[in-house]
Amino acid sequence: MYVRPRLSGFLACLAIAVAGCSNPRGLDSVAVSPSSQSLAVTQTVQLTATGTFGNANHSSTQNITGAVTWSSTVPAVATVNGSGLVTAVSPGTATITAAATAFNGPVSSSTVITVNGSNTSTGGTSGGSGSGGGTGGSGGNIVSLTVIPSGIAFGSLTESGQFLAIATFSTAPTIRDVTNQVTWLTSEPNKFPISNNVASGAAGAGTQNGGVVTAYASSTGNVGATITAEMKDSNGSLATATATVGCPLVLPNPPSTPGSCYQNIPQLLSTLTVYNEGLNQTGWELTAPSATGTPSVIHCGPGFGSTSSVCTATYPLGTTVTITAPAINGVNFGGWSSNCTNTGTVTQAGPNTCTINLSASDATVGAIFN
Repeated sequence: MYVRPRLSGFLACLAIAVAGCSNPRGLDSVAVSPSSQSLAVTQTVQLTATGTFGNANHSSTQNITGAVTWSSTVPAVATVNGSGLVTAVSPGTATITAAATAFNGPVSSSTVITVNGSNTSTGGTSGGSGSGGGTGGSGGNIVSLTVIPSGIAFGSLTESGQFLAIATFSTAPTIRDVTNQVTWLTSEPNKFPISNNVASGAAGAGTQNGGVVTAYASSTGNVGATITAEMKDSNGSLATATATVGCPLVLPNPPSTPGSCYQNIPQLLSTLTVYNEGLNQTGWELTAPSATGTPSVIHCGPGFGSTSSVCTATYPLGTTVTITAPAINGVNFGGWSSNCTNTGTVTQAGPNTCTINLSASDATVGAIFN
């Protein structure tokens, strides 16, 4: 059975690109999303760096936000930390760049940050399909809306994956998971349908969690459809964000090449990805055991290496995984994404745990640390 390369292997390629990484595993390019953003002084926005790996015949994408080097052209206007979190300092314009060492040498991508003097800024324009960025409402309380991850590329037909919708608000709590509050839309409903939460009242509602997309057709390359999340702002305007989904058909020799969406392949494994969605980028921690109970197969947090801002692990399909946010002095826990069920009362001080059943081939879980 074909298993797609794990993120850890790709991140290793970033560190030792010259020493031993080659196509199809080498990094080819990096893209930052959103491509532009407007903020008020003291507001923040989380940027995402997406790497494209492999050659044109068999490429893939991964979130490498924690593995790139972030920099700001004008730190007096906007600063950026090692996890891609931008903070608006003073009015002006700054360019934020993510740089990495690719298979053929250095690569980079940038976004433009405009800082306004007031606290009623609007979100910037998305950087196009697959960017994961979006627009905020016009003068309302939603500053920006983002879809995580910025793109999903499946390896066979009938696979499913989970998108999350994360909103930044001008009022506390500033960062909120709104996966089950937004309306999810797809540009190809017959090929790449996406679910809406049963309580949302949106067309296609009827599943417990929104943002679950499934591949029922192949695509040319990694993009077969554009996924859009929409949410009404407090003043009635519409905040939106986009991502992409695809199931690339790899031809020729033969059409059933592993990783090609030519036929259905029974899925036996599920990849779990965990993120910190909140504003605290220095004191958070997330852990999860393996399918056999081995502790800390997932161990995310600033104290566990430069690649620990986004962590992944593979489990047998149908496994129920418990994710833990331990108690940490000075760190306030804000909650889990809606697809992970609390196992008790959520407290700011922690510890807090949630469980997720990996009934889809890929799942994304977020935690909010403030």
